[in-house]
Amino acid sequence: MFAKAGEIAGAVWMALNENGALNAKDLKKAAKAKSEKDLYLGLGWLLREDKLNVEGDEKDPIFSLK
Repeated sequence: MFAKAGEIAGAVWMALNENGALNAKDLKKAAKAKSEKDLYLGLGWLLREDKLNVEGDEKDPIFSLK
C-alpha cells in the first residue's frame, strides 16, 4: 500500500506540474487515477509533505502545487 500511495502521489504531482491548478474530477483524469479513493490517497501523501495548496470549498476543491 505504501508503494502504491507513493506512485499515485507522483502521478498527481506530475499532473499538477503539467496542468496547473485542477479540481478533483480533472485531476483524477489527468493523473489517470483508477478511483477517487486512489486520487485522495495520493493527495493525502502530498498534503502530508506540505506540497499542495487547496482552495475552493469542500464540494469542489481546487488543488495546486506550492
